[in-house]
Amino acid sequence: MFARIARRYDIANRLLSGGMDMWWRRCLVKAVQRREPLTVLDLATGSGDVGFALSDKLGVGAMILGMDFCQPMLDEAENKKHESGRFANVSFQLGDGLALPLADASFDAVTISFGLRNLADRQRGLREILRVLRPNGSLHVLEFSQPYRWFRPFYLFYLRTILPRVAGWVTGDRNAYDYLNESIESFPGRLALADEIREAGFSSVSARPMTFGIVALHAASK
Repeated sequence: MFARIARRYDIANRLLSGGMDMWWRRCLVKAVQRREPLTVLDLATGSGDVGFALSDKLGVGAMILGMDFCQPMLDEAENKKHESGRFANVSFQLGDGLALPLADASFDAVTISFGLRNLADRQRGLREILRVLRPNGSLHVLEFSQPYRWFRPFYLFYLRTILPRVAGWVTGDRNAYDYLNESIESFPGRLALADEIREAGFSSVSARPMTFGIVALHAASK
């Protein structure tokens, strides 16, 4: 599915979120920056925007690895890097979030943006993240959540009616975005997801709602 929409993925995100995805990403990067990591794994990196934003804020002294299981998305990320002529400290690698091809305790921080929802087994994925984090390392999860109750009817109307139609027009693949709205609706709210993160072995778990609760930024430590 992601392979089919890779070329139009970025423009669809801008349009469908009304540009809010850029602000959500900035909030994530600021949270990571406060931890001053030297090595960062951006899991489910997609077209690489989070990795590039991390590079801008953390500087060339930080090593950033973007990993995804969809090669066409990684191809888009590599194309962006090549066209920019920048980001020498950002690299990309094919990998499965449920079985990371990485050594234990090899990263200071792990980020995952709108990708945790797509893992077939969240607990397994979270435990893999815990494994590759160094002691006192941090996890930062930016993900769709459940909106405030008063906003929910409006949000569901958008998800079920408007989003698939607009996305189908932009990407030519409405089915992919039918999956998106269904996965968002069934995903746990921020407090339930915080419990899942604790269950996987993390501590100091926090959850920050954003944009009427439709997105949440979670942070946790190993």
